[in-house]
Amino acid sequence: MFSVGAILALSAVVPTSAQQKPPDQAVILLDQAWSQEDRDWYDHFSQGSAVLSYDLFLNLEAADSQDLFRSGLDGPRYGLVSAAAGPNNPDGLPIGISKTNVATPIKGWPPGDYAGVTCAACHQGRLRYKGQVIRIEGGISNTVDFQGLVRGLDDTLRVTLTDAAKFDRLAARLGATTPEAKDNLRKRAESEAHRVHAYAARTSVTPHPWGPGRMDAFTMIVDRTNATLADIPENWSAGTAPVKPPFLWNAPQGLWTQWAALVQDPIFRNFGETMGVFLPVDLSSKNPAEGLFQSNAALLELQRVESLLERLAPPSWPEDVLGKIDRAKAKAGKALFVENCANCHNMWPYRMTEPNRYGKQFVVVGLTPQSYVGTDRTQSEALRPLAITGELSKFMPPEFRGKPLLPSLVFSFMLTDGALAMAERKLKLNEADAANLHGYRELPTPLPPDSVYKAAPRDGVWATAPFLHNGSVPNLYEMLVPAAERTKKFFLGGDFDPVRVGLDIEATSGAFLLDTTLPGNSNAGHSFQDGPRGNGIIGPLLTEEQRWALVEYLKSIPEVPARVTPFGRPPEKRAAQD
Repeated sequence: MFSVGAILALSAVVPTSAQQKPPDQAVILLDQAWSQEDRDWYDHFSQGSAVLSYDLFLNLEAADSQDLFRSGLDGPRYGLVSAAAGPNNPDGLPIGISKTNVATPIKGWPPGDYAGVTCAACHQGRLRYKGQVIRIEGGISNTVDFQGLVRGLDDTLRVTLTDAAKFDRLAARLGATTPEAKDNLRKRAESEAHRVHAYAARTSVTPHPWGPGRMDAFTMIVDRTNATLADIPENWSAGTAPVKPPFLWNAPQGLWTQWAALVQDPIFRNFGETMGVFLPVDLSSKNPAEGLFQSNAALLELQRVESLLERLAPPSWPEDVLGKIDRAKAKAGKALFVENCANCHNMWPYRMTEPNRYGKQFVVVGLTPQSYVGTDRTQSEALRPLAITGELSKFMPPEFRGKPLLPSLVFSFMLTDGALAMAERKLKLNEADAANLHGYRELPTPLPPDSVYKAAPRDGVWATAPFLHNGSVPNLYEMLVPAAERTKKFFLGGDFDPVRVGLDIEATSGAFLLDTTLPGNSNAGHSFQDGPRGNGIIGPLLTEEQRWALVEYLKSIPEVPARVTPFGRPPEKRAAQD
């Protein structure tokens, strides 16, 4: 266990090129109850994702140079985080990229080793402040441009296949020296390029770029299940509702997860997320005997990461780095939070559900109607209402079987559940282990509520800028003002502002200029102003003194450093520990 304060350590970086070498001199690790072994595993474990054959990924040149494509992943263009080579990362890949083995053929994926994406790519935060970097486990990777990364890989493959000299250099690196070997390599690269291009040109195509730290993950998952993997292109929807990756502490303990409170079952959530990022799945064969619902599922690894997250503590404000907390002001802010915020945002000691049939309890999370909170509503409108089921209608559960059209979300859930059930049957789990895999949730879990946003506890929220589900508010101070007074354009990728607590709105340059006037980027709602509650007004007009007191309180929680939320038990049973 690390000390309550921050620990300075030399950053382990793999230099790429002189102009891309990260400028930071130190990485600050906070005590979030994880060991170094936990971090090393989380950064590179395989969740079954297979983007590109591993040998191709290691040896492809970038589209616009002879530098290796992978050598620029940790630069400003894509924003992944460098990592040193080690037992879990023998080739020194950036955090969030892992080596995956596809042991048995899945339609479109021959057996072999692949490079894949894993949770840490989008859920490992880093706050920059005065040349230092504060690492936030399970936080928001606000430098990673996932959309740009997929498009960059697509460009790289396209250019490699059309530039004879570039292709010849790739062949030489892979030892393909004979005409036959080069021809086989080209065919393999073309097949994989087609898969990446479909993702870049359809699944992640948008009217305007999302920018780093934002993606319409929900629509990408549904597009990939309903349109790409099912081979029904008419089911495509545009990814017009970008969100920031939610922070992961308290997520396993919460009753609902995801911004729109879509899922309770953790293995369903984690498996569905992997389906959105290149999990090999067959959703287009004629029947299960020919491979339908087969996948490269890594359920036990997904269960292990969930168990790891169960003991992840929210980060405490490092006073020795970001400045002392005014405890008297924070106390006043706590009283204001109880009065104005706690009805939606659960606070310690958390309100828990009643015990279920397993005797487990979960942290209650607020489910606030979009019509009340008034924040951007695009997420509830992005999906096309109905999906064509085609031949897959024969394999739907009885209540949906044979229907030519289903609600898009229902169809996606049924396809995900079919692949998950197939993978789970292969594990041959007993009843107790199956209950554990599903996080002790009573199955079937309820359908998600319509058009709500989840209001989770705020512990550690200071480290998760920008705010609101779509990352449209730069700092905590602006979350407490009338919505009309918020900054409309600000740069992502700059330094942390410890005063307003969030992004530095004074910055005149950065990785990406976020324009909140564009569709999907609205920073309306969650407004503290005069007027009746609802339609975006959630609280009274606050004085400056009240705003700053609330900011100070939000900096101060968790009030006990490294406090892990109890899983499935009421918090009073941990009183002796706390």
